[in-house]
Amino acid sequence: MAPSSLALNTFRGGASTSLGSLFQHLTTLLQSQKALQTTCNKSQKTPSQGVQESSGMLSHWVVLVLCCLGQLCADQSMKPQLAAPELATNNPTLTTVALEKPFCMFDSSLHPNKSYAIYLYVMKSSASTISSVVTDSSSKPLDSTFQQTHGGHLGPYKAASFDVPNCVSPPRLADAGDINKVSDVLKQYLFRVGDDGTCLYDPNFLDVCNPPLAPDTTYRFKYVLVDNTEGIVKDQTLWSDPIKTRKAKLPMKIDIWPGRRSGSMIVITSILSVSVFLLLAGLLASVFSALVESEDPSAETKGMSETTQQSELRPQLSSE
Repeated sequence: MAPSSLALNTFRGGASTSLGSLFQHLTTLLQSQKALQTTCNKSQKTPSQGVQESSGMLSHWVVLVLCCLGQLCADQSMKPQLAAPELATNNPTLTTVALEKPFCMFDSSLHPNKSYAIYLYVMKSSASTISSVVTDSSSKPLDSTFQQTHGGHLGPYKAASFDVPNCVSPPRLADAGDINKVSDVLKQYLFRVGDDGTCLYDPNFLDVCNPPLAPDTTYRFKYVLVDNTEGIVKDQTLWSDPIKTRKAKLPMKIDIWPGRRSGSMIVITSILSVSVFLLLAGLLASVFSALVESEDPSAETKGMSETTQQSELRPQLSSE
């Protein structure tokens, strides 16, 4: 069996309580139905209409619970998920959101000898449900851009297009600890929405633009499987749960008081300050010493010239 994606593993771990509760209720209903049938058999009488209705109701409840359970599993496994904290720290940021790629999500929709691509759509959570459709009337994917949708406010825009992740042989998570392989592992597992800060202002940019997201804004995301040969959508995930980017701190609210700094930071700052002071003092001393030395030769030369003049005058006086 092909390994499941990180999104599916995350769901299985986080939803174990709700699934266990559903299974418990299902078991109780089945036991109640069996008890009713046993009672009817022991009485060797034709069940009354009330018992028949109760048994029928229990059967309907069993079917309903099974449907809800299947829908719950499908809904959760078919939603884009935030990247695991072990692979993407500080996520989301002010302008980016790191998502897990859709590993094994579209396996049932893939056919051999066909080419597929994954489109990622983004919209603000405040956008209306009516405008959340990502296909036109002929099942072709929309090519709406960031500018056309006002950054996802009017509806979803296409933020990325990449190959279908390899579900059969995904990259090894153990390689994430290798500094030489971590970049390649993260590139295969994750996609960072809002990671291109220049495409909006580059007139020669022709690829899908993935501009920065707005800070303190809630977004939703959707993966779409597109058949490159026919140019139509073959499958798609549900819209993700709301994901909010971080809020920027105002400069006046940033705490710069030393009391919030660690002791080691204060010691290092003090040492650096003293070092800079000693360096400046040494520099000034060197400059002063150089100036003094430059003045001394002139004075010595002047003294030597006066002595020479006096020695020349003495023989002249003696000869006279």
